[in-house]
Amino acid sequence: MPQAQGPVRVALIGSGRMGAFHGETLARRLPGTELAAVADPAPGAAERLASTLRASKFFTDAVEPFADPEIDAVVIAAPARFHADLAVAAAAAGKGVFCEKPMAVTLADADRVINAAHAAGVVLQVAFNRRFAADWAAARALLDDGRPGTPRLLRSVTRDPGGFDPARVAPNTIFLETLIHDFDAQRFLNPGASAVEVFATATALVEPEWRDRGLLDTAVVVVRFDNGAVGTAEACFEASYGYDVRGEVFGSGGMAAMGDGRRTGMVFSAAPGQLAETARSDQELLSAAYVAELAAFVDAVRLGTPAPVGGEDARSALEIALAAAQSVETGRPVLIEELAK
Repeated sequence: MPQAQGPVRVALIGSGRMGAFHGETLARRLPGTELAAVADPAPGAAERLASTLRASKFFTDAVEPFADPEIDAVVIAAPARFHADLAVAAAAAGKGVFCEKPMAVTLADADRVINAAHAAGVVLQVAFNRRFAADWAAARALLDDGRPGTPRLLRSVTRDPGGFDPARVAPNTIFLETLIHDFDAQRFLNPGASAVEVFATATALVEPEWRDRGLLDTAVVVVRFDNGAVGTAEACFEASYGYDVRGEVFGSGGMAAMGDGRRTGMVFSAAPGQLAETARSDQELLSAAYVAELAAFVDAVRLGTPAPVGGEDARSALEIALAAAQSVETGRPVLIEELAK
């Protein structure tokens, strides 16, 4: 993989909520990194963010930065349905690619992205931020040392703070864009194992009137792995107390638990009882992980080394997500091998 000379110059594709956070990280939080351009088709959006973050260029055409020889890499934070095409185009232009999850929404598109990155010899990293959160990384270090023993049961929880517009939630978003983090986290905490069977149940409990229009906002998924371990992953689009992400790996030698949703370690004790303040957004709870994942990507581009979480990881998590969606549709467990390859 080619190495970047001097500061790593990055173009941001997509200036929405997550894109703006990544843009600020590139511009202000990572030494040796330059936010060189912002691209967004929404009128005025790229120009506003570029001005705020002092990026020198802005575009309304998302692929225009790929032709700029001064740009080393791109961060793709556009809507999920555009990820694969943008990633393929960026890789073909010789740019390192950091792509928000999901990398693709079909296995065929996932393969297109992986093949494009391999053919171009560029870095490809996918934004599975929990791998970079301190408690998840510490749990994986324990597993690598063998202290929890052989994984037997895995558990993962994602509960969003609510406030979403049901009209804008595409079918199977809960699997493809929310629980896909949990599926990757369970793979991360069960090193070397592959999912073989998935059973899921899901409904709309937050916005029940939207159930017949394809919205699923509450789900539980059971994943069976080839080493015998069983994982459960649950998600809901509304938690009254904020943003809640937790995990657990139970093995033959012990258990590691990650995340408690608290904003700080402070607990206030008074007459009514004990009170702990909780995080209210993903960017609050996982801010350090968001920065760390981009730091790892920039280092890979700078040094010409592989990304710590790549296209194959994204494809494996997508397999579980697609199997979960199919399980809900059919009402039965789905073998990973049943999916169209």
